[in-house]
Amino acid sequence: MRLPRLLQAHGTTVRTEILAGVTTFLTMAYIVVVNPGILAEAGIDHGAAFVATCLAAAIGSAAMGLLADLPLALAPGMGLNAYFTFTVVKGMGVPWQVALGAVFLSGVLFLIVSLLRVREWLINAIPLSLKLGIGAGIGLFLGLIGAHEMGLVGANPVTLVTLGRLGEPSTLLSCLGFLLIAGLAARRVPGAILIGIVAVALLGVPLGLTDLHGVVAAPPSLAPTFLQLDIPGALKLGLPVVVLTFFLVDVLDNAGTLIATTHRAGLMRPDGTVPRLREALLADSGGAIIGALLGTSTTTSYIESAAGIQAGGRTGLTAITVAVLFLATLFFAPLATAIPAFATAPALVFVACMMMRALADIAWGDATEYVPAVVVAIAMPFTFSIATGIGLGFIVHVVVKCAAGRVREVAGAVWVIAGLSVLKFAFA
Repeated sequence: MRLPRLLQAHGTTVRTEILAGVTTFLTMAYIVVVNPGILAEAGIDHGAAFVATCLAAAIGSAAMGLLADLPLALAPGMGLNAYFTFTVVKGMGVPWQVALGAVFLSGVLFLIVSLLRVREWLINAIPLSLKLGIGAGIGLFLGLIGAHEMGLVGANPVTLVTLGRLGEPSTLLSCLGFLLIAGLAARRVPGAILIGIVAVALLGVPLGLTDLHGVVAAPPSLAPTFLQLDIPGALKLGLPVVVLTFFLVDVLDNAGTLIATTHRAGLMRPDGTVPRLREALLADSGGAIIGALLGTSTTTSYIESAAGIQAGGRTGLTAITVAVLFLATLFFAPLATAIPAFATAPALVFVACMMMRALADIAWGDATEYVPAVVVAIAMPFTFSIATGIGLGFIVHVVVKCAAGRVREVAGAVWVIAGLSVLKFAFA
């Protein structure tokens, strides 16, 4: 009897919460296909990455529902997985085991600052323009990766990049998938991204581009990634910057998601604070730690939770429903692992489009605000590094503010991050 009464206090029902959970799951289920594909590029076993993704999402979402009683779902984050693979592992030559160690350490750091309430100081100190620029920059970074996987963008020794081969069947199918996702999203169809991915993969079957090996089976082994993280390796010289980047992006992403979703759900307090924030951050940081132990990149809260909130989700039962569905997904490994890269690439480009909306809220009338934000946004894809983009943005922010005679507007945390970035570039 207690659960219905609690739900009634929030103006919802068990049925509404479950339907909201299903809606949220459908909008973010693409991650069980996309994330293993990205992590496989880093050398991680695809099947183990699939299991780790499902388990991390299930455990993180359940923790959010049970600890914070908020309708927010968690899963390995887009952008952070790309940074893990393409910047840390491929770009820096760091073994994926060491990179997982860095993810684990960033989660521990997140947990510490959550317990000590340092998080509020850090987030409040970072100007909104840089937060928005980071979000947009990660979007552009994902868009570049997705466009390359689709076959739309290729390398060129003269122009650096050029138009890909549009006549390739896989490229045409990818373009069709992107248009399908965009069209379904415009009609507010739940699970638009997942539908687009599956549709393209199925169209590839008669063309010999997709190999299906069944639909339901026992989950693959987690052994190739479980507890394979190398924490001592992550503590070596040079990796503190990597840990800080994982930490910073995770903190900013969580802050934005918590603020946006609780506001949309009508759960935010009158003074603008998020209810049960400490518990939510504990669930988030714990999810990152557990995800690293399982073998996946940083687990974080998903903005797609807004879809479930729009469907009426108001309590942790929504998040718990998502957790149960991710556990059930474990038994659909043959279907998930058979989906090719050209089918998931359109999802990356569409997610990039959604993330670019952050630019709309930048103060375009103030050069000290929009210049650093734009530097962050364009530096990430052009240097192919999220960490470099963040570092350059903070440095430019400090310099431009000082040049404008507005030194007092630069917060202490920004000075620290900018200083560390200067040292990084000086000794890299």
